[in-house]
Amino acid sequence: MVFGMATTKITVTLPADQIHSIRELVAAGKAGSVSGFVKHAVAVGLFDAAGWHATLNDALRETGGPMTSDERKWADALLPSSQRQEGKKGAGSRNKGRNRTA
Repeated sequence: MVFGMATTKITVTLPADQIHSIRELVAAGKAGSVSGFVKHAVAVGLFDAAGWHATLNDALRETGGPMTSDERKWADALLPSSQRQEGKKGAGSRNKGRNRTA
């Protein structure tokens, strides 16, 4: 553990095949622990998301700024309804009324 870094234990649900694969990596010595593997995966995902956010902002800045409401409607029409709803949800809204450990 890194001293001075606050951590919080959470519950994460993963498909059984992914858990099996992670445990195989740990058993083979290619990952230190399941928790460490997941922590690293989250860090990579957050880094990637920040990079895509910066890329999108640069592209928007170079092409005239944020989308207009008509442009957003056009883009939303291209996405399946399930993906449109995912983009509109706030952080943590999926777990309302469910287990609060996550």
